[in-house]
Amino acid sequence: MMKILYEDNHLIAVNKSVSDLVQGDKTGDQTLADRVRIYIAEKYNKPGEVFLGITHRLDRPVSGAVLFARTSKALERLNRMFREGEIDKQYLAIVKERPPEDEAKITHFLKKNEKQNKSYAYDNMVKGSKEASLTYKMLARTDKYYLLGITLHTGRHHQIRCQLARIGCPVKGDLKYGFPRSNADGGISLHAGSISLIHPVKKEKLIISAPIPGNDLWPLFSDFIKM
Repeated sequence: MMKILYEDNHLIAVNKSVSDLVQGDKTGDQTLADRVRIYIAEKYNKPGEVFLGITHRLDRPVSGAVLFARTSKALERLNRMFREGEIDKQYLAIVKERPPEDEAKITHFLKKNEKQNKSYAYDNMVKGSKEASLTYKMLARTDKYYLLGITLHTGRHHQIRCQLARIGCPVKGDLKYGFPRSNADGGISLHAGSISLIHPVKKEKLIISAPIPGNDLWPLFSDFIKM
């Protein structure tokens, strides 16, 4: 069942599951955007095609908050806000290896391999690469795993997955970036926990939080997660 996190006449946000595909791809599977359109059409008895603007994406194996625009005006403003870094996205990741520091800002140069649908991180600029930076902070630990809070400063392809792998901390379950075993649900232990912004129409502060999944190791860290 789709979990609605926020809804008004301009925006709608949902809590994405690891199996959800935000936007269509070669699989042809029904997308989260399709399901949101159906929800709006049924709830508001809207005839014809429902407008829904995709403002950002989460990789299919990632869970968490996804924000959509319900009007073209909201979509245009949100696109600008994302482009200019006016929207704050906070992520949570579970990793097995302890990071080099408990808190740090890391910067790499990421280059996407289209055929592999994978990004590679370099310490210096290489041809075709783009600068990527994030800040991580260790929030908690168990005997075997660490919970990291992550703030993105740029929005590159597979950025968190790629950069954490580069520092020796691949996300739990992420086979593509070096974790040795997959998660039981086929996802990875990366969750988009919150999105903070000034509402593009109402001009009010808005914080949209997505509850953590109830499976995997997430419940072990629930006392340390404030969303």
